[in-house]
Amino acid sequence: MKILGNEIKPGMIIEHKNDLWEVLKTQHVKPGKGGAFNQVEMKSVNNNTKLNERFRSSDSVEKASLDEQKFSFLYEDENEYYFINQKSFEQINLKKQIIGEKGKLLTENLEISINFYNDKPLSVDLPKQIECKIATTDVALKGQTVSSSYKPAVLENGLKIQVPPFIESEDVILVDTRTIEYIKKI
Repeated sequence: MKILGNEIKPGMIIEHKNDLWEVLKTQHVKPGKGGAFNQVEMKSVNNNTKLNERFRSSDSVEKASLDEQKFSFLYEDENEYYFINQKSFEQINLKKQIIGEKGKLLTENLEISINFYNDKPLSVDLPKQIECKIATTDVALKGQTVSSSYKPAVLENGLKIQVPPFIESEDVILVDTRTIEYIKKI
């Protein structure tokens, strides 16, 4: 499906220069002289290389048509994650590199979406928010204002994030799975 250069958004998979690219960041730039363009940072799905490209609003790009299927997380071993399709009971395994750091957010029976391109798994979409428990965090210093600073915390799954000063160990919080950032305390 063709889309215009100014319609490219983070998270999209596009076909460009005979490869599939995942869009990481976009920035709409309107210089004082000349036409506006979209500055796009992309990562190759196959080669794991990065590319910065400018797309004018009149440029058209092919958006990859992906087949999305729902799976539930089963377990992991040293190199792979294992999932099951709840309707067909088909099991698949994905290499840990495909999911990356977000794999630490997977919990048993968590329902996720796996995007396939020509029957090959490309990417995994987790729910937008996941509950996590704080394992350890620093003590908040008196006199710090809430707006001024965040403090480091380690979640039970090993991920390190920044949290507001009022969060303490053993608190349960919501984490944004797209950015791996604190949302709110539960």
